[in-house]
Amino acid sequence: MSEETITVADVSDGPGGESDLAAGTPISLPVVEILTGRGFITGKSGSGKSNTASVVIENLLSNNFPVLIVDSDGEYYGLKQEFEILHAGADEECDIQVSEEHASKLASLALEQNVPIILDVSGYLDEDEASAIIKETARQLFAKEKKLKKPFLMLVEECHEYIPEGAGMDETGKTLIKIGKRGRKHGLGIVGISQRPADVKKDFITQCDWLCWHRLTWDNDTKVVSRILGSEYGEAIEDMGDGEAFMMTDWAESIRRVQFHRKETFDAGATPGLEDFERPDLKSVSGDLVSELQGITDERERRESEIADLRQELDKKRQRISQLERELEEAKDMSSMADTFAQALLQKAEAPYHGGSGRHLGREAADAERGRTGPKQATLSSQTGGGEERNGSAPSTNGSEAAGGAVVAGAATNGAAKTTEPDSKPANAAGEAGTDGETADARVGASDSEVSAATPEEVPTTDGVDIADARSRSGFEEQSGLASFADGTELRRREAVVEGFARAIESLDDVTHAMLAYYRTAGRATAEEAHLASGGSGDRRYAYSRNRALRRAGVVEHRSRGEYAYALPDLVDRVYGGNVQGQELAEVVAEIEVRAELAEPE
Repeated sequence: MSEETITVADVSDGPGGESDLAAGTPISLPVVEILTGRGFITGKSGSGKSNTASVVIENLLSNNFPVLIVDSDGEYYGLKQEFEILHAGADEECDIQVSEEHASKLASLALEQNVPIILDVSGYLDEDEASAIIKETARQLFAKEKKLKKPFLMLVEECHEYIPEGAGMDETGKTLIKIGKRGRKHGLGIVGISQRPADVKKDFITQCDWLCWHRLTWDNDTKVVSRILGSEYGEAIEDMGDGEAFMMTDWAESIRRVQFHRKETFDAGATPGLEDFERPDLKSVSGDLVSELQGITDERERRESEIADLRQELDKKRQRISQLERELEEAKDMSSMADTFAQALLQKAEAPYHGGSGRHLGREAADAERGRTGPKQATLSSQTGGGEERNGSAPSTNGSEAAGGAVVAGAATNGAAKTTEPDSKPANAAGEAGTDGETADARVGASDSEVSAATPEEVPTTDGVDIADARSRSGFEEQSGLASFADGTELRRREAVVEGFARAIESLDDVTHAMLAYYRTAGRATAEEAHLASGGSGDRRYAYSRNRALRRAGVVEHRSRGEYAYALPDLVDRVYGGNVQGQELAEVVAEIEVRAELAEPE
């Protein structure tokens, strides 16, 4: 085998080169040196370098020697006109579309089954994908050749893209350099082809044992020729004809000017002209070979499909988790939100009103007060022919509570008991006159616990305000604190009303608060519409859970067909018992809305 040769060119009669052979003398290359050596073919576009590579490949294929061509421009598929060669790449015109996963199988087909392969990377839109498949195929060839040690040639077009002279060489370039340095002893040869020798790593060029220099005109490239071959060649190379080259080989130890033969197969890399173009019939490789590679493609597509399905399922689960988290966040305070709203609406501020202690008058506070003070000890009674006075111990000085009793503002003066004349009007907590003909308010002199414990039916009207109605319409029948909040004195104190309502509305969570603001703007809407417009999910369950708290509070009311209307003005009017009309009522409502951030201040 070492004596086998392939004839690829004839000696040219042009200037330059050594004259040991007459013009027209055939030039043959030793097959083993070509298959296992390191070669470099260069020349500017149109000078004939690709034709030279094709002539070498055609001669090798004609003698059944396998090769693998890395085709960067899609120029070599014309070899299929004469040879059964596997065309693998990214285009539909290829026999099979391949990726990095096919590299091992491609190397096996080439080395073990003697299948010539064109690895066409011109169709890959992603350069990284093209580089990856070249790198992995080269790596697999090198690894398998360490065991097989079978003469095999790898030809790489546009090699300056992978083994550049400057910085930027990636793993693909490092693998090709490794083959150039160590592939020969394993039987793996490599040929680099480039139109820009100045851009190719010089360590690769100087290690090559055969080189073909076609026409070059750029100064940087001719300087490379002068540095490697000599200045006379650097000058002569600018005038080389198409297909002419200076051939330099280690085995002949000479530099000859030669004219390469024309390739016999279809020239897919020829520049298109105006003449008719007809593509010849191309040979196809065995269907079994393609089916083996197709199996890899099918497996990859199956895995990609499974991965896509799993990702889709994962996305669904993540969306479900996010939804559940939102629902959980919405549901956390559902069980207690109505009660929280009620307490915020009905409790007093810490600052005491009309001489009170400042404590909250909720049911728990009332029960605790009842348990601490015991039965009422101070009551009002009629006094024949005279005024009413408290029974039991007189109040202590400075207005402090008597034992077991409760202080009413203005009930004691300078430590003396306060009496009321039969024909006089009862004084309320603010010192204002009561209704003509009425006896003293039932709560005057009563303990806080008794007031708090009163049922709706037991709570009397105060200055004409029907407290029971306001409590019932607000949905807080069991909140005894409403009686205290809605008593005549505090109702007259506008700041107390605004304070109570605003604090209640401010206690709402963001979504429920936004729903109330939406009702205020929209006038009426469904619970789902208000919930969705307020940043909620629009889920019916959570929309109505939040809406229920607003309805129980009386700030929205059901209208018809599932719609609810903003009712804060009505609720304020009910608490006032209809005693505040027109502009004053509107001003109170507007103040509450601004304070509770339901509306912007004007």
